[in-house]
Amino acid sequence: MNALTKPDRTIAACGLALYPFALTLPLFGSSNAEPIVRALGIALTAVLLVGAVRRAPLLGLTAILLGTVVAVALVPTPAPWDDDGARQTTLFAFVSADMALGHLVAVRPRREWIVGITLSVLFQAGAIAGFAHPPDLIALNVIALLALLVACMVGLRARERRQHAAALRGQAVAEAVTAERLRIARELHDMVSHSIGVIAIQSGVASRVIETQPAEARAALEAIEATSRETLSGLRRTLVALRRAEPGDQAPLTPGTGLADLDRLVAETGDAGVRVDVVREGEQRPLPPDIDASAFRVVQESFANVVRHAGTDTCRLRVAHGERELVLEILDEGRGAAAGSSGTGFGITGMRERVSLLHGEFSAGPRPEGGFRVLARVPLPGGER
Repeated sequence: MNALTKPDRTIAACGLALYPFALTLPLFGSSNAEPIVRALGIALTAVLLVGAVRRAPLLGLTAILLGTVVAVALVPTPAPWDDDGARQTTLFAFVSADMALGHLVAVRPRREWIVGITLSVLFQAGAIAGFAHPPDLIALNVIALLALLVACMVGLRARERRQHAAALRGQAVAEAVTAERLRIARELHDMVSHSIGVIAIQSGVASRVIETQPAEARAALEAIEATSRETLSGLRRTLVALRRAEPGDQAPLTPGTGLADLDRLVAETGDAGVRVDVVREGEQRPLPPDIDASAFRVVQESFANVVRHAGTDTCRLRVAHGERELVLEILDEGRGAAAGSSGTGFGITGMRERVSLLHGEFSAGPRPEGGFRVLARVPLPGGER
């Protein structure tokens, strides 16, 4: 309620101030008006208090109850109608108070709407007792009570729907935060793991040949420097993208990464001591950015696992561009199961998550004939699988 703007507060105050004056119009505007017309006029006058009911529901309800009771007490008796008929029919004006009570129940804490229910019961029961004949008391009280219960039930239903919608929004926010956290984790893992693998291999080479083969050691150190600079540049781009991204905006963490960078990745893997034989099938064509980036990351992580765990100096990459799907297959003849033990398993998990988000199929495991195989099938837009 406190979120209302200044114009809303002004409208609420003006409505509250004009209500007593507008209430006199249905009372004294015409001495020959039928009681039901007066009752509708009194009820409709409460429209002025909509702003007050929105800002302070309990205050608005109290104002409507007071105004309605006063109107019932002051309504003039038209000549064609008897006193009881006029006053009893005018009690229809309490319908606006019931609507305000329903809103109070829907939006305010329990202690406030319990106070509102109590006030409604007291005001309406008092009005009925003061302006109705004894034979009509029970019927009028029952009608008033039923109307009040209906208003409360409608308010409770609206309250449940609001709470359910809030719970769904909270769940959606939590899921979005988790998904974004996992996305960032995958990007950082894939970005760093390959580079660290290259650096580890090259530093090992440099330490072994630094005295006997200075030229080869120098080449290894240069490869370490280049890889380190590239990794730092990628991390810097990631941090800039995260700082600039708007809430809920999935800004690309590594702009431009895709299968077009395969040649560079193959060269880096070769520098790390693993020669990659690349087999391309089908007609190469531009891919959607999300598929292109994810395909590159799957290949990058697979190469990193081969470098770190396979214990082999060769592997094979097959990139098949079909009409309906993109197929990536990475094979090696190394130690097999060891190639899948990427630390705590984040590498394989990250690849599986990437492919799953694209509604594709992913498998990774030892080959019966030895070595390890990674296979990813990603459906392409416009093709049914």
